[in-house]
Amino acid sequence: MKRERYSSGTPWEPVVGYSRAIRAGQFVFVSGTAATGEDGGIVGKGDLYAQTIQALKNIEVALHKLGAGLQDVVRTRMYVANIDQWEQVGRAHAEIFKDICPATSMVEVSRLIAPEILVEIEADAVVPQ
Repeated sequence: MKRERYSSGTPWEPVVGYSRAIRAGQFVFVSGTAATGEDGGIVGKGDLYAQTIQALKNIEVALHKLGAGLQDVVRTRMYVANIDQWEQVGRAHAEIFKDICPATSMVEVSRLIAPEILVEIEADAVVPQ
């Protein structure tokens, strides 16, 4: 099966040895994605809603680079540093996916790779053949 990779250029990808997203056949898997901007810095420091929106925008870019779109997403996984603020993450997710309604999970983790990162999101998509 042919595999295509997309790298967003964040500093963690070469250190950890992963791709932002992989397409294998009709499946696209997007790695845990944070609210990084084009310069690699964190967008929306201290603002969980803003970070969620930026992470989802970054996921959308990765999907497009591999021939998919948000409409193809069938599952998301959201990792938050503080589950007490879940409504901010949920609101942002609903704004993007309200008509798509993928299967999803939201879990609290003790911390993410950098203290200023408040949320990380994964996505899986299936592209119609």
